[in-house]
Amino acid sequence: MKCTWFIDKQYAGMTIHAFLKQQQFSRRFLKKLKVNGGKVFVNDEISFFRYVLKEGETLRLLAPEEKRPETLQPKQMELDIVYEDDAILILNKRAGLPTIPSIRDGNQSLASGILAYYDEKNLPYTVHIVTRLDRDTSGLVLVAKHRHSHALLAEQQKEHKIKRIYTAIVEGHVKEAQGTITSRIMRKPDSIIERIVHPNGQIAITHFWVKEVHSTYSKIEVELETGRTHQIRVHFAHKGHALLGDTLYGNAHALINRQALHCQYLAFSHPLTGIEMTFTACLPEDLQRL
Repeated sequence: MKCTWFIDKQYAGMTIHAFLKQQQFSRRFLKKLKVNGGKVFVNDEISFFRYVLKEGETLRLLAPEEKRPETLQPKQMELDIVYEDDAILILNKRAGLPTIPSIRDGNQSLASGILAYYDEKNLPYTVHIVTRLDRDTSGLVLVAKHRHSHALLAEQQKEHKIKRIYTAIVEGHVKEAQGTITSRIMRKPDSIIERIVHPNGQIAITHFWVKEVHSTYSKIEVELETGRTHQIRVHFAHKGHALLGDTLYGNAHALINRQALHCQYLAFSHPLTGIEMTFTACLPEDLQRL
C-alpha cells in the first residue's frame, strides 16, 4: 500500500506519527507498520515517525505487503467489476459462486478470482471482503484493497453506515406494505450451516417494502441494518414467506434454481476521501425472467 500527501500549513509542526493518526490510521496499524518494515519518506528521503513535518513537504507512506492466507489460492475467472480505485473494489457477484471458499469449494470462489486479478495487475494485496453475500445470492460486493481501507470500512459497518438494499421474491402474499423484522438469529444447534430465530441469538434488524403482490408470491425490497449470516432468508422464512427457490429454508421452485435474492444497491462513504458513493446492479437474467 502506498499513500502520498502534500503537507500544507495546517499540518506543519505535526510529527509524522500524529499526522498519520489524523488521517485515521489506527494505533494498531501504525504499530504493525513499524514492526513489519513499513517506511515513510519526506521529499523522497527515508524518515522516521517522530520527524516534525514542514509546510510544502511531501510525505509518502509505504506499507509492507500483506501476507495471503495459505488456504486461499488465485483462480482465473471473469469478474464483473463495477468500480475500482486504489482503496476499494466493487464487484457484481453472480449466483452460484461463494464469496469466500469453504472446504468443499477449493479455490472456486470470488476471493480466489480477486487474487488472480490482483496478480494479473501486479497488485500486492490480499482479499478483504467487507460485504459478503451467500453463494446463491447475486449482486454487489464491497471489497477493501488493503488493511487500512478495510479497518475504516469495518468501522462504518459497525456504525450501520453501509447501506445495502436487496430485491427478493418470497412465497405468499405479504400483507404489510412495509415493516421491520427484529427477531434475533443464532446457529441451529445441530447444523454448521443453518440459522434459526431464537431469543438467545444475535440482534438482527431487517427493513422491507412490498413492491408487487401476486396470488402466490410477493416482490419486496429489503434493507439490512445488521448483517447476520442468512439474515434475510431466515427472517422471511420465520415470517412464513420463505424466498422462492431457497431449499434450505423453504422449497425448490420450478422457475429458479437458487434463492431469489439480489443485492441491487450499495452506499457508503469512501474510506479515504469521505465522498458519498452509491452503486446499483440490475437484476440478473434469472430474476428478470422470474
